[in-house]
Amino acid sequence: MLHLRESTFLLASNVFLALTVCDTCLWCNFRASTPAQTMWTADEIARLCYEHYRISLPKQGKPEPNREWTLLAAVVKIQPIANQTWDSPDKLVQVTKEVVSMGTGTKCIGRSKMRKNGDILNDSHAEVIAKRSFQRYLLHQLHLVAALKQDSIFVPGTQRGLWKLRPDLLFVFFSSHTPCGDASIIPMLECEDQPCCPVRTDWANNPSVEASGNLKPENKRKCEGPDSPVIKKMRLEPGISATEVTNGVAHHQSFGNQESGPIPPNVSSSNLTSGELAAVTGMTPGGARVVDVHRTGAKCVPGEAGDSRMPGVAYHLVGLLRVKPGRGDRTCSMSCSDKLARWNILGCQGALLMHFIEEPIYLSAIVIGKCPYSQEAMQRALIRRCQNVSALPKGFGVQEVKIQQSDLLFEQSRCAVQAKRADSAGRLVPCGAAISWSAVPEQPLDVTANGFPQGATKKEIRSLQARSRISKVELFRSFQKLLSSISEDKWPDSLSAIVNALLS
Repeated sequence: MLHLRESTFLLASNVFLALTVCDTCLWCNFRASTPAQTMWTADEIARLCYEHYRISLPKQGKPEPNREWTLLAAVVKIQPIANQTWDSPDKLVQVTKEVVSMGTGTKCIGRSKMRKNGDILNDSHAEVIAKRSFQRYLLHQLHLVAALKQDSIFVPGTQRGLWKLRPDLLFVFFSSHTPCGDASIIPMLECEDQPCCPVRTDWANNPSVEASGNLKPENKRKCEGPDSPVIKKMRLEPGISATEVTNGVAHHQSFGNQESGPIPPNVSSSNLTSGELAAVTGMTPGGARVVDVHRTGAKCVPGEAGDSRMPGVAYHLVGLLRVKPGRGDRTCSMSCSDKLARWNILGCQGALLMHFIEEPIYLSAIVIGKCPYSQEAMQRALIRRCQNVSALPKGFGVQEVKIQQSDLLFEQSRCAVQAKRADSAGRLVPCGAAISWSAVPEQPLDVTANGFPQGATKKEIRSLQARSRISKVELFRSFQKLLSSISEDKWPDSLSAIVNALLS
């Protein structure tokens, strides 16, 4: 029987499936022909991540009950159970699911706090923490197989010193909320409280139309006048939610944090594409009109096209690159939508690990928890707007990553905490700490605040103890340790010319 291993390359607008043949089992053939949902479900991935968060992560770094909220992201390894027989295409494959990295967080440092030596975490949004924790896991797995000759997720490649991922493995990325930036710009229904005056629903056919032309003169003045509720809300300082809390539910977004948009997560009509909405003349199955969009706090990249900021559905332009918001000090960190799109082209391994592996490590699927969500916006933000990316090195390409949503809500999301606290006094705020966890034997946990280990004093900032284990400099030190543990005659060719620089 043939064992087929798939690699997907996107060239221009055509997808080509490259299959290489070997002679072991049928697993990779099954992967190529069977949808991922037969091996796992979105709810199974979400449940596994929530349980890991509750059980494996300590109290340190988690939100203060009834006062703080956070976001969660993780990478889950999917692997088939050994010794299965697949005698029927309808038979479900039994798989093991393991969380190999996890991150929480909502914060991002400003440009003035960035440091050239790489000892600070610039971006502590959950998705980025989880991805950097995943890179730490990959470094450990490479060390196992290359230096210690132990079992690992990697197997020898075809070239000297290079390794490749075992063909029976998949990695699924989970996030409890839609990524900030382009993926968060999604339809808002008439039944939701509006941050802006509603406009006509022909945004599906012409989303960039000036919304002001859809308003009656008196309504336009109400929206745009200096004393209007909308303008007053927009004047709130970054980090303070431009919302009101009604009946225990928060509406609209927090400009200085990652989670955005009106909160009700159970509006199934948000999953409709713009074409489907237009087909029903702007009405959802429940009779509600699409009158606005959920907004993102991420700002357009300076010097590029910007948002119109007109009331209603034309407030944002979609498909643009954005940077994360900051409290006064502008950040240099791209939005999570942009970073996920980049990982979907270049892989999650990073430049250092590419010295040791033959192929990029791509995510097979992305699962989003229960929250405001649009399948079309996710496809647009992570795949479609990248279709014209070209001139990539061999082996790289835009991947048709599977995107699904779970119906399970993260218990410490802003929505869940807001619902629990109801009439509690005080303002609900994002948790200031970020948690990193990796499936490594030594010091798997890392809790940071403002980019440094939580509790670090100003005097300690420049010491080794005041570095996150997933900071650039510490990941580089791990790479150096890996390199020094391998005999020089087994190094990959790409490193032979820079050995002295790495070991000095």
